[in-house]
Amino acid sequence: MTMELILPAEYGYVVLTGVIGAFFVNIFLTINLGKARKQHNVQYPTVYSVDNVVFNCYQRAHQNFLETLPFFLIPALIAGTKHPLVVSVLNVIYLLGRVAYALGYYSGKPEGRLRGAFGYIGFFGNLILTIHVSLAMLGVV
Repeated sequence: MTMELILPAEYGYVVLTGVIGAFFVNIFLTINLGKARKQHNVQYPTVYSVDNVVFNCYQRAHQNFLETLPFFLIPALIAGTKHPLVVSVLNVIYLLGRVAYALGYYSGKPEGRLRGAFGYIGFFGNLILTIHVSLAMLGVV
């Protein structure tokens, strides 16, 4: 059985908020990590400092974003085929959560990252909508 995929016009919002939004969050995190590298004198290719917790928090904030990016972006792109406006809002929530996560982590106290926990609303919201789209494709719902 084949299936034709017709993207709704609003799918452009999914791309703007997901792909383009993630690009700019990554640039923000990369710039802040570069500044922290200079400020704390951590030279390349050193990834983590053995004695500077604050720098390591900057590194972890960026690394964690990169680690979760495919698990955010792929479901958003799939769910957006049927729910583009809802997914776009969820994308913004997730990305704002990642910025809050980083800003909290930058304090040097790892528990500060919990400021961004609200971002999981966007993350899991997209995952649930992806399950719905998948089941719809299979004719289950």
